[in-house]
Amino acid sequence: MAGNTIVLQQITKIFGAGQGEVVAVDALDLNIEAGRMMTLLGPSGCGKTTTLRMVAGFEQPTRGSIFIGGDNLTHVPPNKRDAAMVFQGYGLFPHMTVFENVAYGLKVRKLPSREIRKRVLDVLALIGLAGLEKRAPQQLSGGQQQRVALGRAVVVHPKVLLFDEPLSNLDAKLRVEMRSELSKLQKQLSITSLYVTHDQEEAMSISDELCVMHGGKVQQIGTSTEVYARPANRFVADFIGQANFLEGCIARSSATTSTVRLLNTELDVPYASDAFSTGDVVDVLVRPEGVELTATDQGDVNGVVQYRQYTGAKVSYEVELNDHGLLSVEVANPQERGLRDQGQSVGLLFHRNSLHLLAKDA
Repeated sequence: MAGNTIVLQQITKIFGAGQGEVVAVDALDLNIEAGRMMTLLGPSGCGKTTTLRMVAGFEQPTRGSIFIGGDNLTHVPPNKRDAAMVFQGYGLFPHMTVFENVAYGLKVRKLPSREIRKRVLDVLALIGLAGLEKRAPQQLSGGQQQRVALGRAVVVHPKVLLFDEPLSNLDAKLRVEMRSELSKLQKQLSITSLYVTHDQEEAMSISDELCVMHGGKVQQIGTSTEVYARPANRFVADFIGQANFLEGCIARSSATTSTVRLLNTELDVPYASDAFSTGDVVDVLVRPEGVELTATDQGDVNGVVQYRQYTGAKVSYEVELNDHGLLSVEVANPQERGLRDQGQSVGLLFHRNSLHLLAKDA
């Protein structure tokens, strides 16, 4: 399994021709290490599903190369790629039992009956469906049907697993449960995996790495922490989670800190000083949870609460920044910290390590 990497080199997919030409994926380079899971994340039309389908062999790239386990499979048909796909719609055979559905790929490969039975029962135990092998798919819950689809994929011992928004048909609570189970199973089996979703929270919770896409191009590749806390550009910052953007100007820099002038004050932001020069105009990314509400004049700036939404574990505020627009603020455990009322004047303290600087045109 150690050599089962997925490598995409300058993969391009163009639909149509002439003036009707659409570049769905544009010179994409990707390297997924053996045993790890990477998620393609982005808005509709960004090219993530087209990329997945090219890796699976369902779409042929216009240009570029696809390697799985070191082998060039760019023009190899899907059934010869040793890759298993878990689809959004499960794709179970309604006239077959759970056992028969999971065993289908093994029977196509003409494995001995004894080995088929052992593999299927082992996988059913692994995915928590032991004892349900005689049931029909329609007798199962949505989560159980998704487990059957996952079992059918892993039972053939593929080199790579491909996931096409597999949890999108589940309700919210079950979706959270299933993504945890799926992540644990993928790590337990150590199968190199490529996952596609538009759900940011889902992507961040299950992935070793994220690949954020927009307009057919890679915007950033990194861990969930890197992409969320240190986005490469404004698109990534705005797409991943909630974001406030405040315009600032670099006042001065040291080896490890950039001093930014904004909102009539100066903030020392931990940031590589060679990224910006004195006088550069920047966007300061402020996540809602990176702001603390204080008494007036005890923070960096003052504001007035315009809106409050209490949801139990947290409370969200919209705070007017004295002619500088609204700032979203999120406070955890409001029972302990107290609630602020609409119209109340407050101070706002920016947590320096939570701030991130972006070039104005990034």
